[in-house]
Amino acid sequence: MIRKTAFALFLAAAGVNAHAALSAGDIAFTAFNADEDGLSFVALASIEANTAIYFSDNEWNGSAFNTGESYNKWSSGSTAIAAGTIVRLSAYDKTTLSASVGTLTRETVSGSTNWGIANANETIYAYLGSNAATPTTFLAAITNGNFPADGSLDGTGLTEGVDAIRLNANSPAATPDYAEYQGPRTGQANFGAYLPALTDPSNWMVDTTNGAYASALPDTTAFTVTAVPEPKSYAMLFAGLGLMGFMARRRSR
Repeated sequence: MIRKTAFALFLAAAGVNAHAALSAGDIAFTAFNADEDGLSFVALASIEANTAIYFSDNEWNGSAFNTGESYNKWSSGSTAIAAGTIVRLSAYDKTTLSASVGTLTRETVSGSTNWGIANANETIYAYLGSNAATPTTFLAAITNGNFPADGSLDGTGLTEGVDAIRLNANSPAATPDYAEYQGPRTGQANFGAYLPALTDPSNWMVDTTNGAYASALPDTTAFTVTAVPEPKSYAMLFAGLGLMGFMARRRSR
């Protein structure tokens, strides 16, 4: 029991995620661009090699996606993606899609042909799945419209302001075609601690004038966390845990 506790404390101190599978909030959107038809997201947990994350702007109705819009798949590639990394996805509406890290490809699903990102009433979901049309774990969602009118969060396990963001929450009449996170990227002790800031529209620059952003490039500066304890600190930690275990054994005799 002592060894398990010590190992868990070591992982927490080192900022290591002991669970390989991604879950809600392990990625978060950092940019939305309907003019350029692109997105960006940050990994708030390490992403294993050969991980596939699907993105769809079809509306979720609480149990399934409707049809008519796009499904895309981002693949991490043969190398794990470190927590804090920002991935930019672009050229959504082109024949050849682009990703700054890994690869982005279009998924063929019957009835879905509209590839672009709309400048109004658009919701995009990120999720794991057995295929593009069958989500198993929703990771994040972003909308320039409204939940649930433009896509529901029911049945996704996501919550607005927690792991999903409504860009016009502070300007309900607005239909932003461009928005970008401008909140903190440094200073937190772990990457998950950035999630509340990332899902707070107050930390985003949100265009409400239908400006021209086709050539705008999002900030891809990585997120960082505060330094973990030095090796000497780990030695002291484990020495202390060993002493606690020794004392517990003495008392149990």
